[in-house]
Amino acid sequence: MTEESLPSTMRIWKYASAKGGIEKHLSLHTSHSLPTPKLDKHLVQVLAVGLNPVDYKPAEAFIGTLAVKKPATPGFDFAGRIITAASGSTLKPGQLVFGAASTNAVAAGGLAEYIAAPDKIIAAIPSGLSPLTAAGVPVAAVTAYGSLVSHVKTGSRVFLNGGSGGVGTYGIQIAKVLGAHVTVSCSGRNADLCRSLGADEVLDYTARPLLEQLQQAAKTSGPFDHVVDNVFSDPALYYQAHTYTTPTTHFMEVASAPSLAFLRFAFGAQMLPGFLGGGRRKFVVFLSDVNRENIEKIGSWIAEGKVKPVTDQVFPMTEAVEAFKRLKTGRVVGKVIIDVAEEGK
Repeated sequence: MTEESLPSTMRIWKYASAKGGIEKHLSLHTSHSLPTPKLDKHLVQVLAVGLNPVDYKPAEAFIGTLAVKKPATPGFDFAGRIITAASGSTLKPGQLVFGAASTNAVAAGGLAEYIAAPDKIIAAIPSGLSPLTAAGVPVAAVTAYGSLVSHVKTGSRVFLNGGSGGVGTYGIQIAKVLGAHVTVSCSGRNADLCRSLGADEVLDYTARPLLEQLQQAAKTSGPFDHVVDNVFSDPALYYQAHTYTTPTTHFMEVASAPSLAFLRFAFGAQMLPGFLGGGRRKFVVFLSDVNRENIEKIGSWIAEGKVKPVTDQVFPMTEAVEAFKRLKTGRVVGKVIIDVAEEGK
C-alpha cells in the first residue's frame, strides 16, 4: 500500500469508561480519521495486535480515571507495515515491523487500522515470522527478558510463578537460553506445554499448596537463585521466600496492577523490615523497557529457533470484545491476538 492508495477513514476501537470491565464499553468506530505522524513517528498499517494485561488493568483501576484521557484506544503490542517512515529512520516504507504502538502503555492506541508509531520502540520483523505471531512478542517477551537477564547465569535455579501465560511461556525459553535450571508453576493441563518449552520441573498449583511444593523442591534440589512472579496470586510466596531461596535472591514481581491492594502489598514488601512483617528477600516491581534493542534481541532468538512464540487464540478485528473476554479468563495459554487486517497470515 502506498500513500496514494490510503483510505480516507479507518476502523478503531474506543472506550469512554472502563467501569465494571473495559470489554463492556469498547465500541468500534468505522469512519475515524487516519493519524498524522510527527517526524519521529511512522505511519503504520496495523496488521495485528497482541493483547496484554496492561491493556485493561490500569484502565480498570483507580489510576485509569486519572491517567487515561477518554475516549481511549487500547492495544500496546502490534505488528504492521510501514506506509511512511519517520525522518532519518533506518526502517523503510513497505517494511514489516513489530513493537509498541505508543510510549503510553495505559492507552497505547494500537487497536486501529493505522497508527503513528514511535521509531525507537519498533523493529523489523525477522524473516519467517508472520505478523499474526509477531504481534504477540513485544511486551511479553521483553518483560520476560528484562526480569531474567541481569539476574540469571549458567546454572542458576529459577522459579517462574505462572509458566503458561504470555510472559511465562517466553520466560521459560529465555531462562533456558541463559543457561538456567527452570522450575515453573501452572495447572496440570498445561504441564506438558511448559515441559515442551524447556521447563525442567513443573509444579501443579492445583494439586497442593504451591508454597509447600517450593519448600520441598528447595530441600530436594537446592534453594532458588531467582524468582519471577507472573501471577501475584499469593503474597505468602514473597513473605515466605526465605524458606525456599538463597539469601541473595531477588523476588521479581511482573504481574502487578495499580490497585490499592497491590500498592499496600508492595509498600510493605519494600519498606517494612522482616521483624515488622516485611519480607526477607529483595522485592522488585519490574517495569518492562520496550525498545528496539530488546525487541531485536528477542527477534533474533526467534529467528534462530531458540525461542518459540505461543499463540492462544486469534480473533478478527470485529471481535475485539471477545478477545478481551478471553484474555481475562485467566486460562490463556500464550498470547491472544487480534487480526486487524484480517489477512489471515
